Amino acid sequence: MIDYDPTRPKWVQIYEVVRARIESGEYPPHHLISEVQMEGEFGVARVTIRKVTAKLREDGLIVTTPGMGSFVAQGKKKTSEQA
Repeated sequence: MIDYDPTRPKWVQIYEVVRARIESGEYPPHHLISEVQMEGEFGVARVTIRKVTAKLREDGLIVTTPGMGSFVAQGKKKTSEQA
């Protein structure tokens, strides 16, 4: 579990941790991003983890396949629409 900054949303802080793990290679391409494991590791509810995975998907860092799960994307993409 991490020490959360009470002035920032927990999901944003978790997103930053997971993004850093992807960018550092700790989570390589095709690595399973398990919502259940993240719930336990970060001590938060599934709804919080779903916000994290939605943002990771939006940023092109993970790909979700129905019935299989979410996996780290092949390439580290950044959307050109980010401001």
